[in-house]
Amino acid sequence: MNRLLVPTLAISLLVSSTAFGAAADEEIEALREQLARVSERLDALAAENAELRRAQQETAAAKPVANDSWPDRVRLDGDFRYRYERIDPEGSDTRKRNRIRARFNVKADVSDDVEVGFGLATGGDDPVSANQTLGGGGSSKDISLNLAYADWEAMDGLHLIGGKFKNPLYKAGKQALMWDGDWTPEGFALTYERDWYFVNALGTFLESDSRSGNDSFSWGAQFGATGELAGARLTGGVGYYSIPTSGESTTFGDPSDPGDYFGNTAVQADGQQCGTVAGETCVYLYDYLLTQIFAEAAFDLGGWPAAVFLDYVNNGDASENDTAWTLGTRLGQAKDRGQFQFSYLYAEKEADALLGLLTDSDFAGGGSDNSGHFFKVDYGVSKNWTIGAQYFINETDVSSGQKRDYNRLMLDAQWKWK
Repeated sequence: MNRLLVPTLAISLLVSSTAFGAAADEEIEALREQLARVSERLDALAAENAELRRAQQETAAAKPVANDSWPDRVRLDGDFRYRYERIDPEGSDTRKRNRIRARFNVKADVSDDVEVGFGLATGGDDPVSANQTLGGGGSSKDISLNLAYADWEAMDGLHLIGGKFKNPLYKAGKQALMWDGDWTPEGFALTYERDWYFVNALGTFLESDSRSGNDSFSWGAQFGATGELAGARLTGGVGYYSIPTSGESTTFGDPSDPGDYFGNTAVQADGQQCGTVAGETCVYLYDYLLTQIFAEAAFDLGGWPAAVFLDYVNNGDASENDTAWTLGTRLGQAKDRGQFQFSYLYAEKEADALLGLLTDSDFAGGGSDNSGHFFKVDYGVSKNWTIGAQYFINETDVSSGQKRDYNRLMLDAQWKWK
């Protein structure tokens, strides 16, 4: 009996163990399937969360910047310059004076594609100078509206600007043959820049109030291209500007004063030279229909940044004295402590080649009908502080045949901040 019991129990245990193992394997397989389904669901949820985060980021980027805090939306910048001048015009006494210029600008991003700017500067109503001469017993100095504009980036690289703004026109070598550096045009502008070319257009009011009897709207445009050649960056282009002044009196100054036409030819109503009859209103003889060609090459010269540039302008409406040009060079930079920059140019501006009102107010005392040399050296005292000297060796009244020497020294200290 006992002999039969032992084998029977062994067989029973073996059968039971086999059945239990089979059941356990089925349960494990079921668990694996459940874990696989859970893992698939987690992967799906992760993908949904990633897509949701991407959509939220795109939505946030599309929202106006106005949701950001004011410190993130507003930028401040400005500069202050102290200047000593010595002016030696032939036939007049030497003039010495100390001058200051201060500018303060506020710029705000009202949305992701619109910037609004507002700026104040020392100076009065002179369109090409923000300088104030020290003196008057310590009298208060004038502060004027220098900038007030809106800049809309309508698409990538395309800006539409309206109001009173910085001059958007390209100036080869940053020189002021046509436009003084302090001039801030009033009206509308368009700038467009791509990888290898740019377009600038400007419409500006010399006078916009028809009640003045002298309302005048001027416009102009530039097309330029850039490229690399033998290690040099080349920029060149053409421009055209229409400034309708013929038969109109000056928009700045005394219409009966020949000096307030800034070298341009002006005549009285009877056709005589301006100033022949005292108090008689004068008018411009010509329009200024200006064709421009400009070029600049920037390159490295022995470890120093260098550039050469050319600017040429012709007035298609004038019958004579209709050409202006400048040729110059620049070596180094003064953007940081211990750095030097040297600049030189020669310029000729015939009487009716340019609108004299808007040309460089320092070269030959401003206006047209002049020529000569310009030298400049700057030194970086620190990152935002430079000192420098400028010297002009010029001639005025060139077209009259009665040239006069005009020499000018300017010593500057300038601080910038942003």
